[in-house]
Amino acid sequence: MTQKSLMELAVEARDHAYAPYSHFKVGAAIRAASGKVYQGVNVENAAYPEGTCAEAGAIAAMILGGDTEIAEVAVVGDAPAPVTPCGGCRQKLAEFAPKGVVVTMGTTQGGELVQRIEELIPHAFAAAQMER
Repeated sequence: MTQKSLMELAVEARDHAYAPYSHFKVGAAIRAASGKVYQGVNVENAAYPEGTCAEAGAIAAMILGGDTEIAEVAVVGDAPAPVTPCGGCRQKLAEFAPKGVVVTMGTTQGGELVQRIEELIPHAFAAAQMER
């Protein structure tokens, strides 16, 4: 049995997204430093835009699973070109991903954009800055 790639798992997750208002489904898959993989989807509600992003869902699942460090990220959206994570998710990812972690953004049609976390958010807030 072949192991699914992180992108395949993000596409699989996207199929379960709940986006009845925008119809823009997003799936994310995170590989933690432990090797465990966590998935997340965007979830919309009538109090738009009070939904949650796929990346945030995957991070929450990772924390619940006992992991705290991201080793790799894949995000897939319903767009003709790869869509980068929103600003809030970039910050969330940066808090759990050390420099050099690869974020692959893809489309259901196979398009792909690959960047390191520090390229997505070069001036992320750090927990140490908040402890002053």
